[in-house]
Amino acid sequence: MSTSADAAGNAEGSGSGSGSEGSGADPGSGADPGAAPGTAGAERDRLTVPQGLAALSLDALASVAYGPEAIVVVLAAAGSHGLGYTLPVTVAIVVLLAALTFSYRQVIAVFPNGGGAYAVAGRHLGRRVSLVAAASLIIDYVLNVAVSVSAGVAALTSAFPSLYGDRVVLCVVVLALITGVNLYGVAESAKVMIVPTVVFVVAIVAVVTAGLLRANPVVEPTHPAATATGTVGLLLLLRAFASGCSALTGVEAIANAVPTFRTPRVKRAQRTEVALGALLGVMLLGLSLLIGKFHVAPSTSKTVLAQLTEASFGHTAGFFVVQFATMLLLALAANTSFGGMPVLTSLLARDNNVPHVFALRADRQVYRHGVFVLAGAALVLLVGAQGDTQALVPFFAIGVFIGFTISQVGMVRHWRAERGPGWPGRAALNALGALLTAIALVIELIAKFTEGAWLVFLAVTGLVVLFETINRTYRRIGAGLHLGETPAPPQERRSLVIVPVGAVNLLTREAISAALSLGDEVRAVTVVHPDDAEAPSTERIQEAWNAWHPNVPLTVLTSRTRSLTRPIIDHLHAVEAEEAHDRLVVLIPEMQLPRLWQRLLQNQRGPVLDRAIRHYTDAVICRLRFRIDVPRRP
Repeated sequence: MSTSADAAGNAEGSGSGSGSEGSGADPGSGADPGAAPGTAGAERDRLTVPQGLAALSLDALASVAYGPEAIVVVLAAAGSHGLGYTLPVTVAIVVLLAALTFSYRQVIAVFPNGGGAYAVAGRHLGRRVSLVAAASLIIDYVLNVAVSVSAGVAALTSAFPSLYGDRVVLCVVVLALITGVNLYGVAESAKVMIVPTVVFVVAIVAVVTAGLLRANPVVEPTHPAATATGTVGLLLLLRAFASGCSALTGVEAIANAVPTFRTPRVKRAQRTEVALGALLGVMLLGLSLLIGKFHVAPSTSKTVLAQLTEASFGHTAGFFVVQFATMLLLALAANTSFGGMPVLTSLLARDNNVPHVFALRADRQVYRHGVFVLAGAALVLLVGAQGDTQALVPFFAIGVFIGFTISQVGMVRHWRAERGPGWPGRAALNALGALLTAIALVIELIAKFTEGAWLVFLAVTGLVVLFETINRTYRRIGAGLHLGETPAPPQERRSLVIVPVGAVNLLTREAISAALSLGDEVRAVTVVHPDDAEAPSTERIQEAWNAWHPNVPLTVLTSRTRSLTRPIIDHLHAVEAEEAHDRLVVLIPEMQLPRLWQRLLQNQRGPVLDRAIRHYTDAVICRLRFRIDVPRRP
């Protein structure tokens, strides 16, 4: 027997996916129990491993453009001595990256229907904690889109300063392009992203390789100021570690979007996760080695990555290729959110925590409503921040570390409950990840709280309250429908159908014909305005009706106030008082015109009547749209 909320979801026909979260697949087995068999066409609209890297990993890969710099900015306060700790801090971050990578590899196997931290928490930490995880991830997805788009546009305006005044318009254009590509299909968007991704990764590897092979930099980078002589304490190192962890945002996106991969989904998603971890780790360590070798310090005019590129290549074509690839990938990194958040909201819809419409897929396997909401929320942030990346950065990465920590703790509980072969090692790995991410989260909150991090907590709380409200509403709907109970046998009821009409025409004929098929008795009703000299009179309407002779009585109502709804509502109240019928049905006929611009010419009489009748009567409303062929020439 299902709960009323679950049944409400099924009764509505939301199509929210088959199977339950975490079907208990053996971790690492590569089984795909949650994947429903699909057609060849549907599989073509899903992701391969290279496409998965392009569609779901751009956020993490592009973070090498600002992750190492975030470490350098903090350590530079202690001068050359502080910058000497860049590599050890990066190694700690890569250790955390490895823990997260292998942890999410197991999450993919255990939860093949996607969901990441939301799915893990839902099974092992309780429903409320899972909603906190989902809310934090949604906030991070939205912020990632806004930060990535604004950062990409900032790189463009740095190269072409004359465009700075149009940065908000450029942000909106870039966001619209990315949204459009994702509405076309996740596989199609991935194909678009593959070439920029490959160019960026090859460019970064080339920068690292060339730099390590050079004895001296081609162009001298900015060096630490001699006056920077602060001490290197534990707090400074922890701040540098927390800041550098911004490079880890996006690592969870693949686990959230397992259903978007081709069969076998689990194996493809796991390979993509490992490939992401390996590429990101190599690039972070390589850039960190170059920072130490060339003694690079932050500059107000050039990014650390740009300085490293100049040191390796000089001011050549290679430098501009790297800069352009970085700019493009930062703008496209928003695609990670478009790949992950719609899948997450579809799972929330399946569990009755958001409207069921978020679980519906359009053509090409697109969760269109999730894409629209993500784009709309990011648009609000971009316009509100006037395209300024720094205005958004204080909120960034906090949400994802909440999800990281919840996921790690949940997986520890999973291994303790399962106690399968090798569970102590797996649990220890997740416990280490939980400890490191929790430390990073606390440091992030302390360092950024006064800059606006408290707003993230407020937003998470608001989303959780919204999820709970929606879930409670679905439970009430299920209780009202008595779902889960066997209903009494159906009974035949005597129905009276009232049809509001405006004139005698083809639409009226179709409406009366449909009404005669629905009810035991049919009556037509129309409203006239005696003070309007140009409107048809009662006599003319009655004569036209009698000439047509449909064997259905017509009641003519008068309205001196020119109101359409009030006379009909009063008439329905009078009919309801007759108590001669078990059910009163109002059939509202409407035209279905072939073209959108033609529909804009309609008088919207149907929606006006619908709202008034719903508000003031208990009548059953039936709105029927009849297709009308409009000739090209009258």
